[in-house]
Amino acid sequence: MSRKRALEMSASALAQADVVGAGPIHAGQMNTAIGDSASNEALERLKRATQDVKNAENSKLLNRAIQAVHQQEFDKADKLALKLLATDDRLGLAWHVLAIAREKKGDYASSLRAYEAALALLTDHGSVAGDLGRLALRIGMPELAAGFFGHFRLSRPNDLEAANNLASALRELNRESEAIDVLKAAIGTHPESPALWNTLGTVICNTGDAAGSIVFFDEALRLDAQYSKALHNRAFAKSDMGDVEGALTDCLEALKRPGTPHDHAIMEFAYSTLLLAQGRLEEGWKAYEARFSRELTDAPLFYVGGARWSGQDLNGKHLLLSAEQGLGDEVMLANMLADTRALLGPEGKLTLGVEPRLIPLFQRSYPDIEVTRHRTVQYEGRVWRTFPEITDYSQIDYWAAMGDFLPSLRPTVESFPDRRAYLTPDPERVAHWKGELEKLGPSPKVGMLWKSANLTSERARQFSAFEVWEPVLKTPGVTFVNLQYGDCEKEIAFAKETFGIEIWQPPGIDLKKDLDDVMALCAAVDLVVGYSNATMNLAGAVGTTSFMLTGAASWTRLGTDYYPWYPSVRCFVTQQYGHWEEAMANMAEALADFVAE
Repeated sequence: MSRKRALEMSASALAQADVVGAGPIHAGQMNTAIGDSASNEALERLKRATQDVKNAENSKLLNRAIQAVHQQEFDKADKLALKLLATDDRLGLAWHVLAIAREKKGDYASSLRAYEAALALLTDHGSVAGDLGRLALRIGMPELAAGFFGHFRLSRPNDLEAANNLASALRELNRESEAIDVLKAAIGTHPESPALWNTLGTVICNTGDAAGSIVFFDEALRLDAQYSKALHNRAFAKSDMGDVEGALTDCLEALKRPGTPHDHAIMEFAYSTLLLAQGRLEEGWKAYEARFSRELTDAPLFYVGGARWSGQDLNGKHLLLSAEQGLGDEVMLANMLADTRALLGPEGKLTLGVEPRLIPLFQRSYPDIEVTRHRTVQYEGRVWRTFPEITDYSQIDYWAAMGDFLPSLRPTVESFPDRRAYLTPDPERVAHWKGELEKLGPSPKVGMLWKSANLTSERARQFSAFEVWEPVLKTPGVTFVNLQYGDCEKEIAFAKETFGIEIWQPPGIDLKKDLDDVMALCAAVDLVVGYSNATMNLAGAVGTTSFMLTGAASWTRLGTDYYPWYPSVRCFVTQQYGHWEEAMANMAEALADFVAE
């Protein structure tokens, strides 16, 4: 197959695309990679390179394509580049122009392939490697980005952009010490660069030192008071410290000059979560629509027939309701499922699309709802959500994402029902696990969760080192039960060897895949302790008493000191990420009281 043919992909390829596990959209730090493949400087370099093209007609077409990019006529640039490649598919500059045009059109997968073709054909690899690295970082491929940025830096060892972008990729790989070394050297050469100070701040913030990171964001803003990325990232650090008001101030200032549509989408989503963290639900839910911006590469795009619901009367209608974002969000937003079903009336019909592992649970909990699976795939650099078992959309009046009903069904904190449970575990499996737990003796059985399977550079700071669990684990009179999915043998061994505490491993269950059985186990234990992850949401939805560790500005608390989604959950709040000791000590004291009772 020719390279040109390889770029021609149709929507039908969704059926063959790789299935991915969708995650929640985070209002995180702004990608600090700098440079732009379509900047004036970059396009001038391309124009100079066309002077070396011997074929006069090709040179003329290349200049027309470059001019089209400059004028943001990306479709035109795409067509001109393809015309050149039809006559000479080894013309590296044509591949480079095609890559830029498709990147700007949002076609990231074929853009990536075009950049790779350009990299293989052009002798000046530096600028192509830099463009490739930025694109790879944007679409969540930091390891690939680090390789390209390293290549870029070799060609320009003292280049500010090369150093900054390599450090950004290293940060995403949780290689903070390496990123700091790169940035220190670069700042020594370019102390006047606000971008380098800003990136250093993001690296420091990722280590859990939000207060320390603000020093570097302040320096970036001293050098450039209009630098919106630094304002956004300082807002992020302030929210880590529980200063929601200060974070909102910075976020609003950043939104006045976002720079790019991508930056604007990140800022809007962050702004929505800060409003919610303040308890300003009416404004917050309205702004929360930003989670579906096409500029956010981790936001799911829905491949669905029919019209999206936008407030129409649903009585007697057939609604397709899709779970959204990650597994924990699917469970949390199901808080509104009974209310949504009621809007359709007795003559209406609700079809619910959920993660396949959750189907038995939702079928049992809501027998009057048709439950189907969604299929979430990676296609052309984006996350798509499809419903493969729905082949005829003609009978469906509207479709909606679960969160679309937040403004109408949960407009205030008081509108959350005082309902201990809304999902029903398998009673036979609950009985089975109660029997297994009884064999361990009469002490309370406490399920334990301590991390997420998705420990990205930013998410990792939301969890403590395992050693910090010592006061909880040493609570006398407790039998701890492992509910943590993923690789956790190291921590279980550490608890035994260092603290002398056995964490019981439930036999015959896959804690990641067997979610229906996991929920039964959550219902069987006396208490669940841990951080907010998918299993904690399952425990809350089934009504198990739970102690949850959370940050001071966690938006899902909606400005309260409790957890409106799950009345059975009690929150233990740290005032700053990276400092969990006080919250953990408070949890240990509460656990001792629980045992005594």
